[in-house]
Amino acid sequence: MKLITLAGFLCLAVSAMAQTVHFDYDRTANFNGYRTYQWVDQRTGLGIDQLTDQNIKRAVDQQLVLKGLQRVESGGDLQLTYQTALNHEKQFNAFGSGPRWNGWGQVNTSTIEVGKLVVDLYDPAKKQLVWRGDAEKTLDIKKDPDKNYRNLEKAMAKLFKNYPPGSSKK
Repeated sequence: MKLITLAGFLCLAVSAMAQTVHFDYDRTANFNGYRTYQWVDQRTGLGIDQLTDQNIKRAVDQQLVLKGLQRVESGGDLQLTYQTALNHEKQFNAFGSGPRWNGWGQVNTSTIEVGKLVVDLYDPAKKQLVWRGDAEKTLDIKKDPDKNYRNLEKAMAKLFKNYPPGSSKK
């Protein structure tokens, strides 16, 4: 019995270590000036249902609140979007301003790997991306929903450890 328990803990440790995060940011952005954020409703990623969308936003919200940011419905200092892939996918990322993206806009393409979650933070005043982070091996709809959410929470805690830039000691 002890051998089975030990094997279980080792499997958990290996799976936790396998989850990797990356981030990059605009080195000219004043991250101390950002106090509020809003979600820009952009469902990107095939297979993402409303519950998964809510879970992703909830896990990100938890981390941003810990960083001192407040979620608002409009007029945020930052605008957030995310992209996911449950399969190897080509993504078309659009960002803009105004009702239904009228006005200015930008479209980029990228390939998202299986189970990856990418979170983008845009500065609407500068009209540009200021922070991007991704967590690999984060999403798996085949897992138990509670285990999947705990995995998502851990991944977002690990990812936002690096926000704002320079806030974590390596």
